[in-house]
Amino acid sequence: MRIGILGGTFNPVHIGHLILAEETREKLALDRVIFMPTNIAPHKDNQDVASSCDRYKMLKLAIKTNSYFSVSDIEMKRKGASFTIDSLREFKIIYPSDELYFIVGSDLLKYLDDWKDLSDIIKMVKFIVATRPGYPLEKIPAYIKTIAIRAVDISAFEIRQAVKSHISFRYLVPEAVHSYILKRKLYA
Repeated sequence: MRIGILGGTFNPVHIGHLILAEETREKLALDRVIFMPTNIAPHKDNQDVASSCDRYKMLKLAIKTNSYFSVSDIEMKRKGASFTIDSLREFKIIYPSDELYFIVGSDLLKYLDDWKDLSDIIKMVKFIVATRPGYPLEKIPAYIKTIAIRAVDISAFEIRQAVKSHISFRYLVPEAVHSYILKRKLYA
């Protein structure tokens, strides 16, 4: 099987994430895409981050109707900072004979040099970088395959700011996620 792994904070998951996953799945003929929410992002300020449990539940709600998508709690179970290499080692045990594609947005390219054991990561997976508005693809390392996806200029930060400012964020996230955020009073 060809399995895509889409890691991220997903704080919250939004339609840009879902479009990224679906277009990448189609363009690379992936059999499945696994969303992998971080427990604690090692390279981000984790101040305004909803609990990993809330982010996991929002992902489950967001992907409910897509049979190609699933959510992994691998990083939540491990506790502490989430390093991609540790998760990929576990995925290689779970899926020893499958082709793994690790998918990131072009906004993460600037942080690659800071990733733990990057040289090991690129031996374990096919590294896929999808275009993202405002983050041009420049100086792409040879081990990265790029894929152009539909430009959807939405960020989780923008959504959190909208919630704080009592501005509508409806339609930036799936309806079930919108309801969950309001019901749980997240980001307010």
